[in-house]
Amino acid sequence: MSGARSLFPALGSANYRAYFITNGFSLIGTWMQRLAVSWLVYRISLSSTMLGAADFVSQFSAFLLMPLSGVILDGRELRRSIWITQVAALVQATILAGLTLAGMINLPMLFVMCAILGAINAFDMPGRHALVPQLVERREHLANAIALNSSAFNAARLVGPSLAGMAVAAWGEGICFALNALSFLPIVWVLPRLALPQHAIRQERKPFWGELRTGLSYAWRHEGIRSILILISIFSFTAMPFAVLLPVVAKEILGGGAETLGFLLGALGFGALAGALHLAMRKSAEGLSTYVPFAFACCGVSVVVFTWMSSLWPAMLFIAISGYWMTSGWASANTLLQMQTDDDKRSRIMSLYMMAFMGMSPLGSLIQGAIAQQAGVAATLSGGGILCIVSSLAFMWKSGYFGVRRPAHPADQRSGV
Repeated sequence: MSGARSLFPALGSANYRAYFITNGFSLIGTWMQRLAVSWLVYRISLSSTMLGAADFVSQFSAFLLMPLSGVILDGRELRRSIWITQVAALVQATILAGLTLAGMINLPMLFVMCAILGAINAFDMPGRHALVPQLVERREHLANAIALNSSAFNAARLVGPSLAGMAVAAWGEGICFALNALSFLPIVWVLPRLALPQHAIRQERKPFWGELRTGLSYAWRHEGIRSILILISIFSFTAMPFAVLLPVVAKEILGGGAETLGFLLGALGFGALAGALHLAMRKSAEGLSTYVPFAFACCGVSVVVFTWMSSLWPAMLFIAISGYWMTSGWASANTLLQMQTDDDKRSRIMSLYMMAFMGMSPLGSLIQGAIAQQAGVAATLSGGGILCIVSSLAFMWKSGYFGVRRPAHPADQRSGV
């Protein structure tokens, strides 16, 4: 353990270590449910449009609520808020498992359950991101903790879909939903027992809409934060739909089923885990402002190549490369935002960060799913990858990657990014 702590110093904080382990179990269950929902929607509808629509319903409901959730979470006890959202997600998974195992599930019910989970995630996801600085004992370990969180997320992306693919093939989708419900129990037990330092709970607050305007104004006026949020939005809209449309790729291009989809998602998770672990080994955040668009451009290239692979093993190779660059960019962007954000606005900025993904990704999935129905999935995803490459190159030029540098924002200079 001492070797792991020297390599990953955030694990030396007992609170973070307990959260990291129990959250890992929960994430595996979450990824099992995500694959099972995708496969169930496609099995019922046989439509890439419906697959994109299900993702749109889930994430867009979160997108609508996230501006409000950031205001509500800022200045409140995050641990209690996250405990409530984890219990709510446990209940949602239990209901979904019961409906599926009883043979009562249909497409409208699935859409309703996706919308409910999206509403839960609107509070859970920015809250968990904002909690991380409270879990580490030293601020210089924050970047390492963020990268380790991304590693856990992507290790679960590797393990969860692979298990789910086999479980769906053997017993059906319902067992995945039941296992997801059970996976929440460790973190629900641990959260109230964390010995966190006391953080001031703001007693005097501006009116709700005033707090919302303050957060939006802060994000827009801060050039570093604004640029990251815009780039994440473009990447999510252009490149991320490839992950949602993987059931179509598995069936129509590779000629497989749920197990093939599980292998693809597992390879994506393997690459993403490698990217997150590589980032966790960085000694500082220096250079991340130019690394983020570079990583997204590389992801766009690998997506374009992946979509034209007609056999499983080459497809797994290039989707793993896509996962590496995707997660490297995401985690780096998260680190930049956390290091440049004032504590009293952290939940609001994290909610905007999640909005950039949760809003634009499902919109891109919905549009690309409809286009794929007419033009084919390979051509559609390639077009998205090319748009991602072009936009990322434009940001690389703006950030000085090609030798033309913009004046740095004072907060960027303080953070060393």
